Amino acid sequence: MDSIHESAYEKFYDFLSKQNIEFDYDKIRKAFEFCVKVHDGQLRQSKEEYYIHPVSVAKIVAQLGLDSEAVCAALLHDAVEDTDTSLEDVSKMFGSEVALLVDGVTKIGRLSFISKEEQQAETIRKMLIAMGKDIRVILIKLADRLHNMRTIDYMTQQKQRDKALETLEVYAPIAHRLGIRPIKEELEDISLAHLDPIAYKEIEGLLKGNNQYSSQMLESVKEKIDERLKDEMPEVKTEFQSRVKSINGIYRKMFVQGKSFEEIYDIYAVRIITDTVANCYNILGIMHDLFRPIPNRFKDYISTPKPNRYQSLHTTVIGREGVPFEIQIRTFEMHETAEYGIAAHWKYKAGIHGSDAGMESQLAWIRQILESQNDSGDASEIIRSIKVDLAQDDVFAVTPKGDVINLPAGATIVDFAFAIHSAVGIKMVGAKVDGRIVPINHIIKTGEIIEILTTNQAGHGPSRDWINIAVTNQAKSKIRSWFKKEKRAENIENGKNELEKEFKRNGIAFDEEKQMEDFLLDIARRQHLDSIEELYAAIGYGGVILARILPNIKENFNRILKQNKITVVPEIVPHRTSKSSDGVIVEGIDNCLIKFSKCCAPLPGDDIIGFITRGHGVSIHKRDCINVPDDIEASNEPDRWITAYWADNRPSSFLASIQITAIDRQGLILDISQALVNMRVALHSINARPTKNGNSATLITVSTEGVEHLRNIITRLEKIQGVFHVERLNQ
Repeated sequence: MDSIHESAYEKFYDFLSKQNIEFDYDKIRKAFEFCVKVHDGQLRQSKEEYYIHPVSVAKIVAQLGLDSEAVCAALLHDAVEDTDTSLEDVSKMFGSEVALLVDGVTKIGRLSFISKEEQQAETIRKMLIAMGKDIRVILIKLADRLHNMRTIDYMTQQKQRDKALETLEVYAPIAHRLGIRPIKEELEDISLAHLDPIAYKEIEGLLKGNNQYSSQMLESVKEKIDERLKDEMPEVKTEFQSRVKSINGIYRKMFVQGKSFEEIYDIYAVRIITDTVANCYNILGIMHDLFRPIPNRFKDYISTPKPNRYQSLHTTVIGREGVPFEIQIRTFEMHETAEYGIAAHWKYKAGIHGSDAGMESQLAWIRQILESQNDSGDASEIIRSIKVDLAQDDVFAVTPKGDVINLPAGATIVDFAFAIHSAVGIKMVGAKVDGRIVPINHIIKTGEIIEILTTNQAGHGPSRDWINIAVTNQAKSKIRSWFKKEKRAENIENGKNELEKEFKRNGIAFDEEKQMEDFLLDIARRQHLDSIEELYAAIGYGGVILARILPNIKENFNRILKQNKITVVPEIVPHRTSKSSDGVIVEGIDNCLIKFSKCCAPLPGDDIIGFITRGHGVSIHKRDCINVPDDIEASNEPDRWITAYWADNRPSSFLASIQITAIDRQGLILDISQALVNMRVALHSINARPTKNGNSATLITVSTEGVEHLRNIITRLEKIQGVFHVERLNQ
């Protein structure tokens, strides 16, 4: 290496030597030199040499406490993807273990995918499979994403938004589930700064404005606590920390839950770290004597740990200054877990490869997500699973025997039943919550005691509607599995009929049977199914949602026609489309009247469907409209529902109704009007009325370009003083 790179390695070596880990420095130096060599001449968008990125990732990996193989893999994580280096080269030079880690982190970029979303989902699927074999894969990937986010300002604006959204929806939830708080919070804050910069700066300004006062207040509180504990527990070892809630954490409460900055009680917190669990509870009693606790603000995560193994006592109190703050009490071991999550339990140096019983249970969610995707056959199901199943907001419900069941917020009785056991969910006929009968779509609240009522009647099973009621992909997957196993012949027949019907409607046909078989087999393999029969069965039991994959099927069919010059069977005419002046395309009908239904008022960006009315053309509905059946084929008139989608030449504006709930004050209407003027949004009507408790409801009708534009309008209106809820209404 030249003098510049030699100097860079010396700095890297000094950094590693401070981590108190026994590294194989010869192997790491070899990986460093190889990294510099293969990336020679490559520059990042920041114009700095590319090798700086993998070195930065390796530093984050070392900070997490990982070993030499992980550090080497971090140095080489882009070599296979971005240079001529092969995985075999890595294996020969650095061993199969490093090669396995590099392969797990490498994106799937050399296969043919119909869409960018499919490629993203397949890359994450590959990563999760590799995680199941070695947890270091995701820790390296999180370090890679963290450094990329730290340098995101050098990307184009669109790429900044895409990366930030993916980070917020996929990587931050994974970091949260693994319990790695610093990485999770930094990923969230950087993402928020690029997705909603106005709100980010507003919260940042509020924190800076309170910075001096809050620092003095927290120091004063720590001194009082220290003095009291020395008097009452002089022999107990304790440490103190203070923390300020992350900007994204405050954002979630202000703009998602509609709270003001002053209504958030856990912005400031004092941590008390001690040696034993017993001392945690003893200190809690002393804190409640020293400060006045706020009712219903105590959480015991020691007796009921979070799914990521986070343990701590949380209580919110009010000091003499009248400012509420949170006190967190935990042991030193709990603190390590709270800060570094699964990385704190890393035992590789002791010869345990992360597959011991404790780690196996902590990583069970990976298996559940992959099983869910296997049952659905849809790679994008992985993304939806991460968004829902790894949600940060959890609820805790209790069985009559006292077992605590942890579920994501919004979970229903169906989710609870299948979380207990598959057999309980399959045999369920009803449920009681706190002793009273409730419907199975009852949304669970923390602390409820839930009893699942079951039957031993032979042949009893779940309803297909339960898939739509369930929130967790674990429950959805088990319901699909039951239908997959118990109704196979029926599923194959139904799936085949449904697919043939859609193919006929869309003009998908070949002049040779072998070509059709190859086409169907390709569809099956893209859904990770082994045969055409398996594809039929998956469509039949709902594992593969045909409406979701049909656009990709049509695109692939047209591509094959162009590439191979295949002739279409003469009697099958390609589907006709009807374009309206409203910018909607309806498949299979020419020159018909198209109107938007008033029950759901669809906008560009909404998933839509058409309904053939008697004498009034086609009525366009949102796919999730209450008047659209969940299961079209099982509805009374399935043939009257027809595929529809937005055309590229749609009009530039649509009418949308918005309801604004706010404190009833002077100047509110003026502020709303001014906000719309500033955004250059046309206001067509406005109607305000007082409601209970001194509030007001204002209904406005505005011109909007579509769903994304409407979201931006709503976000801006939510920032008006006194406004605490804004929602889109059906017209």
